[in-house]
Amino acid sequence: MWAAATARPSGGPPASGPPAGAAAPVPPPARRRRLLPAVLATVLVLVLAAAGLAVVRPGPVADWLGDEPAGGAGAAPAPEPAPVAVLAGADANAPLPTSEGVRAALDPLVRVPVLGNRVNVSVADVATGQPLFGRGADDGTVPASVTKLVTAVTVLAARGPAYRIPTRAVAGATPGEVVIVGGGDPSLAVDGKGFYPGAARLDDLAEQVKQALGGTEPTRVTVDSSLYSGPVHEPGWDADIPTGGYGGAVTALMTDGARENVAQARKDHEAGNHGAERVAQPDLAAGRAFARLLGVPADAVSRGRAPAVDAGATAGAPGSELGRVESLPLVRLVDIMITDSDNLVAEALARQVALARNQPASFTGAAAAMDAVAAELGLPADELSLADGSGLSRSNRISPSLLTDLIALAGNGSRPELAAIFGGLPVGGWSGTLADRYEGAAAKAGAGVVRAKTGTLTRVHAIAGLVTTADGRLLTFAVLTDQAPPDGMTASRVALDRIAAALAGCGCR
Repeated sequence: MWAAATARPSGGPPASGPPAGAAAPVPPPARRRRLLPAVLATVLVLVLAAAGLAVVRPGPVADWLGDEPAGGAGAAPAPEPAPVAVLAGADANAPLPTSEGVRAALDPLVRVPVLGNRVNVSVADVATGQPLFGRGADDGTVPASVTKLVTAVTVLAARGPAYRIPTRAVAGATPGEVVIVGGGDPSLAVDGKGFYPGAARLDDLAEQVKQALGGTEPTRVTVDSSLYSGPVHEPGWDADIPTGGYGGAVTALMTDGARENVAQARKDHEAGNHGAERVAQPDLAAGRAFARLLGVPADAVSRGRAPAVDAGATAGAPGSELGRVESLPLVRLVDIMITDSDNLVAEALARQVALARNQPASFTGAAAAMDAVAAELGLPADELSLADGSGLSRSNRISPSLLTDLIALAGNGSRPELAAIFGGLPVGGWSGTLADRYEGAAAKAGAGVVRAKTGTLTRVHAIAGLVTTADGRLLTFAVLTDQAPPDGMTASRVALDRIAAALAGCGCR
């Protein structure tokens, strides 16, 4: 049975990007074998100081988020307690670990039977880009939810952190027909009780439609979810994923990540359970909810295509836009995806990469587009082979070295928008998927100094992120194993924790 790599609630929204005054941008490396410029350490330390040293609200830079608070117009910010530092500061001048020292610390830990016989690892120094340890570092490995790091970086590069996904309503071909056009916003809510705080709402869209139509009563709702193409489930998913609570049908129109019972899902989420029953046809379910708001009966809802939009048409004429709402900015959706390991948000963001690169908004198109953007960023795209954006597919392959390159690139200042990935990364012993890890004596050194994304499928365990050594040196690491014993999930996770904790607890010199 598949074990989802979903996260427990974290400390809050993403922190801001690189601070003003960071070092001048430098070109990204063409391949991981080339050393990253020395400026990377200073910039990444500054980024982490902003993004995670004491993970505090309010989220990312104001220019990316706009002026509206996360709770919606008029929402008063909740009072916050004083932040508590959870990540140790990194020292760019700290002693550099040696390859021999890192190997001595990690070699016994990566060979333990609970990790199986295919454990691929990459560890590098952030300041210099110097590889410190590699074991199958360039080998493609099933990454599970660590895939979301690639999705995050590529969508931020392709769309930008401020981009918002639209949901539109246009007048249909017949009087009284309203067409709701899905733009791919997975967080769209029906009303103010939605799953994702601050999300765009159908009741707002319905009010716009009523005002635009004036005295004309809506009589029919047509659902246009044609923006996406191809299958709604990736063929490489395990058979239980579409109905197991962590995956679902991927459609261009949905509300609340296709959750069927939003109130129950919110309660479960607060308790640390991110599984939720999903509706089988998210686009039609959203269309019926929209129809209710317009006073249109459910039997007058069907799929179809919107007429070509006519910007000059009078309100109510075929193709005239009747209303529009927009999602949270991508920087917040990325944070949700990483913090909660939200699979449907991930698939939606992957399709935004496809749309930005004029590829079909499908599993295949998204994978091709993410590969292309990774290459544009100077990452070793030949070490990347994707089938989806969430990591649910066992067909995905990512090398550990690509992940460490990616994490370094997000912090080197050349692409400041990519630093948004740090805000959502779980912190060892404190938040997300790492909240209840790094507790035992053998892994305790990683608490508060490991920040990483995890991934889990049956027999697959992965972790990739950042760690500060005992001397204060900042390292990036990725450990992926895809042939672990099927009955040793907890033991495998503990073994991964010990690897990162070993880096945290030693100077490795």
